[in-house]
Amino acid sequence: MTFGATPSPPGPRPPRRSRARRFVPLGIAAWMVLEIWLLIVVADATNGLTVFLLLLAGVIAGAYVIKRAGRRAWKNLTESLQAGRDPAVPPKDPASGSGNTLPMLGGLLLMVPGLVSDALGLLCLFPPTGKLIHHRAEKVLNRRAAHSPGTFGDAFQQARMHRPDGKVVQGEVIHDDEPPAPRRQDPPLTG
Repeated sequence: MTFGATPSPPGPRPPRRSRARRFVPLGIAAWMVLEIWLLIVVADATNGLTVFLLLLAGVIAGAYVIKRAGRRAWKNLTESLQAGRDPAVPPKDPASGSGNTLPMLGGLLLMVPGLVSDALGLLCLFPPTGKLIHHRAEKVLNRRAAHSPGTFGDAFQQARMHRPDGKVVQGEVIHDDEPPAPRRQDPPLTG
């Protein structure tokens, strides 16, 4: 027993975990349990060969969709480079095949084993629902980007220079006015 010792103040509180870090693993686990349960229900209703053929068809269809979307993205890139456009800036015409994200996501979801992921992948590939998903995701991302200064997208916009003729030139400003810092001279080694 010590007398006269003062209790040490409590240390800084550890940072709270975000909601996403708390609930995303639970959501993934629930999704996996649902996928396994649905596969078991289908296997009980039919047989194991049917489940295997469904999973195989999903992998083959997903690979085909991803390959097709990748070829379309490569074609758009080469066309924009040949036309002299900046490939990072999407074309103004939305009908020119500028959307390869949802088909690739749909193909990836088709390749993931499970029936729920296959249904979500097909929703991404079906044009009416794909457009709804695209517009909703664009609204959410634009709203988040507008409310969070200091993001990577904000820094990317700041790194562009606007020329008087309206063209945007990416680059970095290097000032030659500042003299270079003097080099540190180490004393010679003697031994």
